[in-house]
Amino acid sequence: MDKEFEVLKEVAMKLANERQITSYVRCGHVACALLTDKGNVYTGISINAKCGIGFCAEHAAIADMLKAGETMIVKLVSASKNAVAVSCGRCLEFIRQVDERNVNTKILLLDGEVKTVSELLPYRWHLDEL
Repeated sequence: MDKEFEVLKEVAMKLANERQITSYVRCGHVACALLTDKGNVYTGISINAKCGIGFCAEHAAIADMLKAGETMIVKLVSASKNAVAVSCGRCLEFIRQVDERNVNTKILLLDGEVKTVSELLPYRWHLDEL
């Protein structure tokens, strides 16, 4: 694993700190750290609430990135306190839609292997084709 992924993994694992906020909401089970093409790192944590409300850590990190005016993600790591977590299909699709170049975003997987968003979501769809 390269140094950038090691740093992103360490950051994500430190942020992953699950806690119960109310009887309905818990947060921080998963954290995400992403690296942009400009060399900046943005982070986020998951929020889980009853009735399917909430969002993944990747969405929070992407929102932080967008707030700063950036869109291109070079590398991304999601993790719990003890292990790397694999981004779900919804998150991978969100990454892809935020910037067309993000098909090349490198994602660290559980076993230390690295795959691009394009490799994890090989079949693209487009609204104009529906």
